[in-house]
Amino acid sequence: MLNVKLEELPMPTTDRSVDRLIGWFVESFCFVRRKGDATADYGAASPIHRMLRDHFFANPNTSWDAQALSDELAMTPAALNHHLARLSQSGLLSYTNEGKGWRTYILRGGGLSQALELCFAQYRLILGQKMDRLDENWDREGVQLENEIAEDSPLPLNMSIIDYRSPQEGASMLTQWMADFGLLGDRPGNEILMDSVSEQLFLLLLQSGTPISLDDAHEQFGGQKARLGRILERFRACGLVERIPRTDRLASALWSAMVTQHQRRGEDWLLKKGGFMRLIPEKSHASLLQPLSKGNLTIELVQEMMQNIDASDQMLLLNLLGGRLPLGYRLIGTSIVDAKENMMTRLDRLLRRIRRVGAMIEEIMTTGDA
Repeated sequence: MLNVKLEELPMPTTDRSVDRLIGWFVESFCFVRRKGDATADYGAASPIHRMLRDHFFANPNTSWDAQALSDELAMTPAALNHHLARLSQSGLLSYTNEGKGWRTYILRGGGLSQALELCFAQYRLILGQKMDRLDENWDREGVQLENEIAEDSPLPLNMSIIDYRSPQEGASMLTQWMADFGLLGDRPGNEILMDSVSEQLFLLLLQSGTPISLDDAHEQFGGQKARLGRILERFRACGLVERIPRTDRLASALWSAMVTQHQRRGEDWLLKKGGFMRLIPEKSHASLLQPLSKGNLTIELVQEMMQNIDASDQMLLLNLLGGRLPLGYRLIGTSIVDAKENMMTRLDRLLRRIRRVGAMIEEIMTTGDA
């Protein structure tokens, strides 16, 4: 069964030795669990790295007996089978039983580029089918916020692609789907069970038109905010969810900051250091300062005064006033079609990087310039 996890990494730039490139390749496919910072040898001593470099990539037309690999790599059969299973489940290797009691493994298609193209076709097909299954749960209207600001820095893509399988014991169809997509992390635990916090939070996103702040989630589900935040960040890393400023609350945040700073520092500070003279038209100063001095400034009046000011300038004003605007999480796209297209675009960008590094590895293996 196809079972692969992909992580979006920056392209290798300075050191393009074969070990550096294969190390990048291994990390992109998450074949090994990284511990701490990258090592100086790019993980070249790991069994899976040596297996790819010295056997499958160096001799792509040769099949390798599991027993021979175990002897050459000085590994126990159990440890070797774990690595071979990961490579086979990713779609890179195929294997046969030739009646000798040991499987023989070979790179699919007779070359790295061919193996990658076969894998990529499967990845895209399964991703498309999985996204189509989400259609029955998608119940949100794609309503944009007024003065909406796009997400500043999306997280690198980190997703799983697993072929269809029936739900595990205690899981619902949706939690199994989430687990297979990587939304529940590497070890889902109780989060894969029906009605888990992760499932309820994802259902809320599937039904909500406006972004959900961490405070909103905490108010509805309780528990620890830190845990809810980790769940939402996992959703972001899989490419399905974005985090954007809650500009629908911008007027109330500005009102609160203006009132607070007027009480603490007065009108002169608001005009000079608070950003009024810099960002608010002069004719609007009195309309804000007079109600402030009388203690009857309203959120509605602030919203009216900010109508002709760009959202980015309003955010800057809020920053100068020392206020904070909550961030909200929502599913990417106004419809399931948009979400599917976005996921395909993100996946294609990641696959292009892997394809490019694969071509570089083949070139070095062919020319011997390591």
